[in-house]
Amino acid sequence: MRNEPSGRDNPRRPAFFSPAAMEARGGTVPDPAQVTEIAHETAAVLVGRGRAAQDPELTARLIALVDELGLSTVAELWADRPARSLPGALWRLYALREWVQRNPEEASADYAEGIRFTDVNHAVAGVAEPPGPEELKGLTDTVLRGVFNGDFSLALQRAAAFCRVVAAGRAERAHTTDASDREAAGAQTRRAASMLTTAEDLEASARLWQAGELL
Repeated sequence: MRNEPSGRDNPRRPAFFSPAAMEARGGTVPDPAQVTEIAHETAAVLVGRGRAAQDPELTARLIALVDELGLSTVAELWADRPARSLPGALWRLYALREWVQRNPEEASADYAEGIRFTDVNHAVAGVAEPPGPEELKGLTDTVLRGVFNGDFSLALQRAAAFCRVVAAGRAERAHTTDASDREAAGAQTRRAASMLTTAEDLEASARLWQAGELL
């Protein structure tokens, strides 16, 4: 599959810098075309070397990439790329993990509320029962493990299913809040819509990966 380059020795950690980091080290900020090239190249190298290594220690470090580099660094590199591209998909997976890591109670409340409306997606997501904060943390780690050491397409599908359950939960919470706090309900509705869009983008990315076209 074109998405899985093989070859050279695997680094102990991904070696890349955001434009801000490059400038801080005395380099020059690349032009937009170079930024785009760097984003796609680093995503391809990260996934390709991670999958080629089959090294549990390296996989664990890649899963915890944001813990080491910081969300803002990863965002500078990948967040502006199209949602249905390799760097765009990776950014969404890491952002989901970071949200669950930082707000596990909120994530589990949204998820638990949504299960009864979309039990099929709950089954696809594969969250351990009962789906509490620690179980959701485990899911996001498992999804990223699948990126580097498993079926990437399935990992994207599981993440998308997770997003659909959360979106349903947010929509229901917005409905029940509307009578008492319309502003809060509106914010929940917008967040539900955003999570649904993320699910659609991840599903499309899964199809592109299967076709060898997630670049």
